Amino acid sequence: MNNILQYSFKLLFLFLIFLSQNIIESYQIQLPDDRHLGGIIFQDKDDQIELSQVTGPESIAFDCQKEGPYVGVSDGRILKWQGPNLGWKEFAIPSPTRDRKVCDGSTDPNLEPTCGRPLGLKFNQATCDLYVADAYLGLLMVGPNGGVAQQLATSAEGVPFRLTNALDIDTNTGMVYFTDSSIVFQRRQIFLSALTFDKSGRLLKYDPQTKKVSVMYKGLAFPNGVALSKDNSFLLLAESIKMRILKFRLGDEENGYVPEEFAKLWRIPDNIKRNENGEFWIALNSGRGNIQNDEQKKLLGDGAIPGFSIDPFGVKYDEDGKILKQLDGNDGFTFDSVSEVEEFNGKLYVGSVVKPYVGVLYA
Repeated sequence: MNNILQYSFKLLFLFLIFLSQNIIESYQIQLPDDRHLGGIIFQDKDDQIELSQVTGPESIAFDCQKEGPYVGVSDGRILKWQGPNLGWKEFAIPSPTRDRKVCDGSTDPNLEPTCGRPLGLKFNQATCDLYVADAYLGLLMVGPNGGVAQQLATSAEGVPFRLTNALDIDTNTGMVYFTDSSIVFQRRQIFLSALTFDKSGRLLKYDPQTKKVSVMYKGLAFPNGVALSKDNSFLLLAESIKMRILKFRLGDEENGYVPEEFAKLWRIPDNIKRNENGEFWIALNSGRGNIQNDEQKKLLGDGAIPGFSIDPFGVKYDEDGKILKQLDGNDGFTFDSVSEVEEFNGKLYVGSVVKPYVGVLYA
């Protein structure tokens, strides 16, 4: 019993650190006034694509023309990277009522319900439309030319979304699979989600033909990232509070969706992205940016997973759950808060909900 209590407390403590880093640091981060419109800082083999004034490129996407990356940022906009000479440009806004005077350049979480806060991003490679999971505005879609997003859904079974988080798309059917992390707490309140062991999260799917949302599974403890397998036969879902990855087999809806545990982790899993080989990158948010003293470090241990490096911030799995590769943060500042690892054209693009840059590594 003592071991169970100790493990439960460790899970709660780690999740609270993760939440504090995602909310409090959003207030504290200071951006120099002379930040230019996007540039690259070279640090050995690691690059950073700087953002201008805003923070939090939580998710990363590339379009049908293989251009990008595209990111959703703290002031509600979706930006497109045009290269080091042109920098970032605005691609889309989440709502026609968004007030530019209030929102543009904001890093204030209290403005997110008004300005929007895009989290999960994914292009449907068959239509070139960009789908967006906005934490406050629900499931959105933006056409290939950008502009104002179209709101597709804000509720399921009569229950409003409170924290739309991540998504993936079956390009054969157009079906969009996404997560609503809580039906109780919004993103600004996710401290309470951990404190109350909230298990109200849902896995959902949106049918573009019927324009209806159905609930695939309820009772999840902060469902986060989601990714389909290469053949669309199953999907993986990160259940952040329980620090595990669940596997849902698709195609047998009549018998319901009964998940199995795909992987157990010792750090908070965030987004999941599949590469072109059908392998899965799972971002691990260490939370160590908020570990302040030796007593906390002693409580958490080294944070390592068996077979992992001491400071893993991303791990690649094959479809059978075998670990193929891991990324080591080396206890540095650059990767102390990671939300996503996206593999594209031989590079790894690293997102964060709080940092003012996109990290770039060589795969």
